[in-house]
Amino acid sequence: MRWSCWRAGRKIGYLLKYRVTDLAEIVDTLERIAKGGSVVDPALGRSWFRRGARNDPLAVLSAREREVLALMAEGRSNAGIARRLWVSEGTVEKHVHSILTKLSLAETDDDHRRVLAVVTFLDAR
Repeated sequence: MRWSCWRAGRKIGYLLKYRVTDLAEIVDTLERIAKGGSVVDPALGRSWFRRGARNDPLAVLSAREREVLALMAEGRSNAGIARRLWVSEGTVEKHVHSILTKLSLAETDDDHRRVLAVVTFLDAR
């Protein structure tokens, strides 16, 4: 919840009480927020940014790879994706391969990597 507020650009202030040792620091924080700023304890901020990056497994994909993955999630074949994006089928195959690699979906006899990629996409939404 707090991470989504921060990403949405909302004005927030959050200090850890055990780290606040000075009344002037609290007053300064309140003044900065009142002027439109946001203040987050540095230790907490680092934690939020790490968590936010970790929560989006699709962050490693390019915009075009996300497009291809979204069309995969609609059930489209490589040929269907190629027609929709006005690219060759070989280009789509390269994007699919890159998506599977970037999402760390190793080739196994037990799993269908394309389905796992779509599940990852749907979970991230």
